[in-house]
Amino acid sequence: MSDSDMLYDVVIIGGGPAGLSSAQYASRAKLKTIVLDKSATAGALAFTSHIENYPGLITPVSGKELLDIFREQALKFGAEYVETQVVGVKLDGETKEVYTMDSVYKGKTVIVATGSMGRKPTIKGEAELLGRGVSYCAVCDAVFYKGKTVCVIGNSEEAVKEAGHLTRFAETVFLISPTPELKLEGHHPALDAKNITILAGHVVTSIEGGETVEKIKIADASKKESEIPLSGVFVYLHGSRPIVDFLQDSLERTENECIEINRMMETPMPGVFAAGDVTCTEVRQVVTAVANGCVAALSAEKYIHHRSRRKSDWGK
Repeated sequence: MSDSDMLYDVVIIGGGPAGLSSAQYASRAKLKTIVLDKSATAGALAFTSHIENYPGLITPVSGKELLDIFREQALKFGAEYVETQVVGVKLDGETKEVYTMDSVYKGKTVIVATGSMGRKPTIKGEAELLGRGVSYCAVCDAVFYKGKTVCVIGNSEEAVKEAGHLTRFAETVFLISPTPELKLEGHHPALDAKNITILAGHVVTSIEGGETVEKIKIADASKKESEIPLSGVFVYLHGSRPIVDFLQDSLERTENECIEINRMMETPMPGVFAAGDVTCTEVRQVVTAVANGCVAALSAEKYIHHRSRRKSDWGK
């Protein structure tokens, strides 16, 4: 059976603490659950080096280690996990549809838990050339740059992975890091590609072109500027805005792009829930995101089974 033919009870978009907590509670309630996660290393928790205030921790762990535990628990309870980028949704029907580059995932309910590391275009020329050489998805657009020169802007493991993907298509890939060192745990195999060039400690000051991208201007630590002729710019810088671009106009949001919910994580769209930082919660802590995810899953279970009350999940 293909993904397009399979109907899930719960489709969770986002694999951070809110999404994985939702997956734990939903799958433990015997709901057919899948997590669609852009990257296991891309979220705010994955970037955190030191966690010591999460209840139950005796010794400090890295955010990535804690996230790995959450994921392992969700999988143990029966949830499926797919690393893929969601590019669109259709939420207004009884069956919800979530679109990735290679599949359509259908669900009775959807939980949006994509976090808040989104950003507005900040580089000169970025907004004007978006879709005409500027992209936020290498997996989506790499095929358009066969034999061409491109760059990836960012210093995270996600940026490195996307640069590695682009090396299979582009002739030359520049990885431009705004910091002197990449934020990696050890060496990443993507950096071994012969057609990748790393420019650490450089800032892209402008993206320029006519109908399409033609070049970028960069500055080093001494503010010395130079130009690189290229055809594609892939931006992997992070901010603090909710990540909701894939929703387009399918779900109501505030003027700050936050998803509107009630205290039970229900959005105005029946069968659609949201949890964690994507809702612009005032307290942005792992423990609150996990709590939100729990509530969203129990609300989804109530919706699916038409319960008047949410089912309590006590230890068995």
